[in-house]
Amino acid sequence: MTPSAYFATIVIDLNPNVARLGPLLITWHGVFSVIGIIAAARVGQYLLAGEGISGEQVYDMAVWMVVAGIIGARLLYVWENYQLFVGAWQKVVFLNEGGISQWGGIFGGLLGGLAWSLRHGIDYRQILDAVGPANALGFAIGRIGDVINGEHHAISSNLPFAVEYVNPETLGQPGRSVHLEVGYELLWNLLVFAGALLTYRRLKLRLPTGVVGLLWLALYSFGRFCLSFLREDSLLYGLRQAQWASLAMILAAAVLSAVWLAWEKRSRSDTELPTAPTAPQG
Repeated sequence: MTPSAYFATIVIDLNPNVARLGPLLITWHGVFSVIGIIAAARVGQYLLAGEGISGEQVYDMAVWMVVAGIIGARLLYVWENYQLFVGAWQKVVFLNEGGISQWGGIFGGLLGGLAWSLRHGIDYRQILDAVGPANALGFAIGRIGDVINGEHHAISSNLPFAVEYVNPETLGQPGRSVHLEVGYELLWNLLVFAGALLTYRRLKLRLPTGVVGLLWLALYSFGRFCLSFLREDSLLYGLRQAQWASLAMILAAAVLSAVWLAWEKRSRSDTELPTAPTAPQG
């Protein structure tokens, strides 16, 4: 007997599909992903306006990051689930059938932003500082679609805020009361957004350029690492693959922060060196 037989459970009876237009299936996941991208771009535009980067440049950069993010998300998913594509590699490009990896999207998006900044001669660390708060809000909004469709399976729960998916079209786990893990991620991303935005506005001038973005990466990764214990994803050496990626990103953020802090300190020391007195003339 399922835990929902003994405890009240939040029932989610929502069709994950919005409409079908010919061969195109519009889903709530897609709708909220688009809304999240737009919201992230607007936050980035607001923050980068103070850095002398125009709104047109921000939206141009967003296109680069979104395209690179989609490619990265799909490629990592294919790599993690290659057995699904053996003998049918043409399905790799069938994005309408679903199947993406968020870590692949993050990595691809960051690389897209780096490529754009190099092309336009803009310090990538400035971009990274704005990307942090922007992505946190965008990810939170995007998770609303995951809450609706239930595709990220979680472990069973008898807590009063556990959920059960009952819609016939659901991608969730009908008949089971489970943790709403993606809902927890949504709340965590909102907290990270608030923290990163506050840090950007209050402490950015005191911190080396890029550290706010690394703070977002570390906090997001920490939350993802902890919450992934509630998922039913396959294990790799005792941890979920997303957890290994999270640990790698936390380490990368820590190393880059240390390097940039040391670099900033050295640069300030060089500018403060006293100049040698000149000999009197005459």
